Amino acid sequence: MMFTLTHGLPRAGRTLSQCLPKLAAVLLASALGAAQAAAPAPASAPLKTAFVYVTPVLDAGWTRQHEEGRKALQAALGSKVQTVAVDNVAEGADAERVLRDLAASGNKLIFTTSFGYMEPTLKVARDFPDVKFENLTGYKRTENVATANARHYEGRYLSGIAAARASKTGVAGFVVGFPIPEVLQGINAFALGMRSVNPKAQVRVIWLNNWFDPPRERDAAMTLFNQDVDVVAFQVASTAVMQAAQERGKMAIAFHSDMRKVAPDAQLLAVTHRWGKYYEQRARAVLDGTWKSQDFWGGVKDGMVGVEGFGPRLPKAAREEVLLREQQMAKGQLAPFAAGKQPVRDNQGQVRIPAGKALTDAQILEMNWLAEGVVGTLPR
Repeated sequence: MMFTLTHGLPRAGRTLSQCLPKLAAVLLASALGAAQAAAPAPASAPLKTAFVYVTPVLDAGWTRQHEEGRKALQAALGSKVQTVAVDNVAEGADAERVLRDLAASGNKLIFTTSFGYMEPTLKVARDFPDVKFENLTGYKRTENVATANARHYEGRYLSGIAAARASKTGVAGFVVGFPIPEVLQGINAFALGMRSVNPKAQVRVIWLNNWFDPPRERDAAMTLFNQDVDVVAFQVASTAVMQAAQERGKMAIAFHSDMRKVAPDAQLLAVTHRWGKYYEQRARAVLDGTWKSQDFWGGVKDGMVGVEGFGPRLPKAAREEVLLREQQMAKGQLAPFAAGKQPVRDNQGQVRIPAGKALTDAQILEMNWLAEGVVGTLPR
């Protein structure tokens, strides 16, 4: 008896015994295909995401806030992401080495959380075009390098109001790292906030040319306290200034994090920033293929900057005033770098914001002057 095999059936000229091996193979392939169709699709690999920090991860401060943001990202996306952080990475050659290692090990999204990482980030990004980089506080972008920052100056203005309400001398201090635009924005906004309450208020500044040097941060605060300063702010990475204020019985504005744990009596309030939402949005953009290089600048209205952690030495009326101003800022009704009927001048007497005008974002980002009431000059 002869059969014909078409798509697995016997074909004329072959015996059944000759056709059986092929028939068995066809049946096996069909069964395997059905099993594969029924099996769930393999889970996609998680998005490997890395963070680079300029200081150790302390209990509070700049790096702590980014670490909290990393944790928030991991909690929000779960198995869709795999995060890792490398802390205490010096800006410069060390940063470039760390970034190359992270990119080469399969991380497809890398956040570099310091202004000084900008050039190393750009250099490494050129060699890894398939990796997305996000440089925080930098300003140079490429196709695979985005930038982001928080409008810290908005919180600084609010804290200046609180400082003026609490100060007995009308003189505040400010301990800072480097004279980059972000720092100048903070000093000037703080001074303008103080002078909106007390037009004669002064802000004395000490430059450290370092972001993280706790002994020198403490010494700078102590020096300011010896110069009629009774409330101090700072833009450096540790809690040393807060601890100095607590020790001397003075007042301080916490920055980055709520620092009442180390300065329960000294803290008037904290200017904080929160990164989790931004990190989540950018990771989702990589996962769904919509990530694009951009410059994001989030403030009070975005929930990225806020004031919290009010301390016992700030009067209730002052607290309510600050919170009211924060609400006005969120609604676009209050801008720190907008002049009223009088122009805003620098501490050399030059008009920087004409009466009735406001600085544009571009002008704020290029700030290179100190406001009237700030005592000191820019370091060379």
